[in-house]
Amino acid sequence: MPLYEHVFLARQDLSQAQVDALASTATEIVETNQGKVTKTEAWGLKGLAYKIKRNRKAHFVMLNIEAPAGVVAELERQTAINEDVIRFLTVRVDEHETAPSAQMRKQDRERPRRRDREEM
Repeated sequence: MPLYEHVFLARQDLSQAQVDALASTATEIVETNQGKVTKTEAWGLKGLAYKIKRNRKAHFVMLNIEAPAGVVAELERQTAINEDVIRFLTVRVDEHETAPSAQMRKQDRERPRRRDREEM
């Protein structure tokens, strides 16, 4: 079965619970159409390079999907309708990373520096 990475950006004024609900809704769409979500990562609230629909920040969420192309088309259709999602991108990949994504590793690298500053 083809493998995909689906990343969406949710509005900045949503709570983390609402963002998690959006991710679970996307998971339900995939699973009801005989697909499988193997991993979900919430990258958190990050600043954007430029304003998108009056938002300077957005909640980033990534889903690793194992599903036929028709399932991905339905997921993209449903995501485009949702007003809370300001952007999304789905990319077909050869294999999923088993380790945390680059964004999650980046957050891990930044954390020790912040602690070092607080201790000083």
